[in-house]
Amino acid sequence: MKTIDEINEKIKQGKAVVVTAEEMIEIVKEKGTKKASEYVDVVTTGTFGPMCSSGMFLNVGHSKPRIKIGGGKCLLNDVPAYCGLAAVDIYIGATALPEDDPKNMVYPGAFRYGGGHVIEDFVSGKDIKFIATAYGTDCYPKKKIETYINKYNVNEAYLFNPRNAYQNYNVAVNLGNRMIYTYMGIIKPNLGSANYCSAGQLSPLLKDPKYRTIGIGTKIFLGGGIGYVTWNGTQHNPCVPRSPDGIPRAGAGTLAVIGDAKKMSPDFLRGASFIGYGATIFVGLGIPIPVLDEEMAYFTSRSDEDYWAQVVDYGNDYPNRNPVSLCEVNYAQLKSGKIIINGKEVPTFPISSYSKAQEIAILLKEWIQSGSFLLTNPVAPLPGIESDIKMNTLEVRTSNNNI
Repeated sequence: MKTIDEINEKIKQGKAVVVTAEEMIEIVKEKGTKKASEYVDVVTTGTFGPMCSSGMFLNVGHSKPRIKIGGGKCLLNDVPAYCGLAAVDIYIGATALPEDDPKNMVYPGAFRYGGGHVIEDFVSGKDIKFIATAYGTDCYPKKKIETYINKYNVNEAYLFNPRNAYQNYNVAVNLGNRMIYTYMGIIKPNLGSANYCSAGQLSPLLKDPKYRTIGIGTKIFLGGGIGYVTWNGTQHNPCVPRSPDGIPRAGAGTLAVIGDAKKMSPDFLRGASFIGYGATIFVGLGIPIPVLDEEMAYFTSRSDEDYWAQVVDYGNDYPNRNPVSLCEVNYAQLKSGKIIINGKEVPTFPISSYSKAQEIAILLKEWIQSGSFLLTNPVAPLPGIESDIKMNTLEVRTSNNNI
C-alpha cells in the first residue's frame, strides 16, 4: 500500500507515473489490477457540465465615502447579487436572472444572460457594470454607487460552489405528449429523446466511489485553476443502491468546492442559458486519484460499461412526485447514441462535454507530471455509505431486464 505523501515525493522527483482514467482502463486490461497498482501512482479525471449550484463571492472594496451594500441591493451587469453580508461582500449565483426577466419562463425561445454569464465575463477580465444602493449609516453614509469592476480591481473573488461533480445522475426522458424545457435540456415527447449529464468513465467521484481518497481538503482542478473540496456538497446522498463492488447506480455523492476566481479561465467556466429554464454555468472540474492499492486500481479502471444510470420520466414523475426508475442503462449504451426503453429505440443526447472532460484530465496530468501540482491528504472524510444521511430519492432498478 502506498501513501499520498510517498506519491508526492515521487512527483517531486519526477518519477511518478500519472495517467488519465481512460489510459488506466487499458493499463489494467493489459497488466491486471495488482501490477497496475504497483505501476501507476495517480489517475486523473475530469468533467465539464452545467452545475447550477455554483457562484462567486466578491469583496469589491470601499468607496469614498463608504457605502454599506449589506442590506441594500446590488446589480452586476443588471443581474442581482446577494447582499446580506458585510458592507462590501456580495455573492452572485449562477442561476440569478435580471429583475425584468420573465419569471414564469412562458417564452421558451428567449436567451437569458444570468449569473453564470457574469462569472464567465469576470474571469475573462471584462469590465462588469456595478450598481449598488444602500440606506446610509453614520459609518457608511453613501447611498448609491455606479461604476465598473473587474478581476484586477476587486480585493477578492473566489468561486464557492455548494454542489458540484454529482457522482452519478438520472437519464431524463419524457413520457408526456408535449415538449418540455428542463435543466436537463429540451426533452422531446413520447420518448423522443433521452438526455444525460456525466463524463462516465472520466467522472471524478465515480473513480473513487467509496470516497477513500477524496475528502475535505482535497486539492482539485477547478475552472482552469486550483481549488479545494470544502465539504460534502448539498444533496450528498451516499446511501443509494450500488453494484456489488460498491459503485453507485444513481445520484449519490456531491462536493462543495472553492477556488480563486481571479486565476480561473473562461475555457472552463462558461455561462449558459437553457431554453425555457434559465441561466446556469458549465464548470470544469478534475480530481487526481492516488492509486494507493489494488482496490483503487480496480475502481479507477472501470469503464462506461460498468456505470449504470436510472431512466426517469421528467414529463410527470420528476416534477410531481418521487420518481420511479423506468429502467437503467450504462454509459456505453448512452454514448452509442441510442438506448431501448420499453421496446422503443430512443436517441440519446449528452448535455455535458466529454471532450472537455478529456482536456481537463490531460491538463491535470501535465500539471502533476511537471511537479506544479501535488496531492493533498484530506483533513476529514466525506460521509460514506455507513453515514446516517437519508434523502428522498427515486426507486432504483438494479437489473437491466427492461432495457
